[in-house]
Parts: sequence; C-alpha cells; structure tokens
Amino acid sequence: MSTVGKSRSELTVIANAALRDQPGCETARVVGLAPLPHVQGGRNWEIPQVVLGDSLISDVDRAVITVHRQLGRKFHLVEETHPTIPRSQRSKVKKQP
Repeated sequence: MSTVGKSRSELTVIANAALRDQPGCETARVVGLAPLPHVQGGRNWEIPQVVLGDSLISDVDRAVITVHRQLGRKFHLVEETHPTIPRSQRSKVKKQP
C-alpha cells in the first residue's frame, strides 16, 4: 500500500485535526512535525512537540501514538523545495533591510 506525500504544513494541519478529535484532547495542539533522518517513505516523520492545553498528558500521549500510527499509514512527509538562486546571480539579489 502506498502513501500520499504531504508537505510539513499540510501534514501538521491534518495531524492537529486528528489529535483534537481524540477523546480528552480537544484543547491539545500539534506545534509541528519533524522528519525522521534516513527514512525514505512511510512513517518518515514524528510528532515531537504538542501543547497540552487543558488536556491530561496521559490522554495526549495515547492520542499522539494513535494519530501517528493512523496517519503514517496514509501519508508520508515530503520536503518542501525552495527555489535556489544560482551563485552567479546572488550578487544581483537585493537584501531587504
């Protein structure tokens, strides 16, 4: 079974909604996702930072594991590409103050 690639921002929104749908986690919030180094596909990301809000840590801990397992079956993290400026053109780009 293949997974769908999502950017970090897209996957964070999806993970945040899934976390808040878990019992006792209505006020918890996913701060961000992190890529796992040396993992090419599948569950190549983790949820290292969560704000508890009024939720109990035990509820959030269980929910993060569940959400990661469920979403990891559906999505993998793709690195967002940023346009690079060729070295010969860098001096021509003006820096904003």
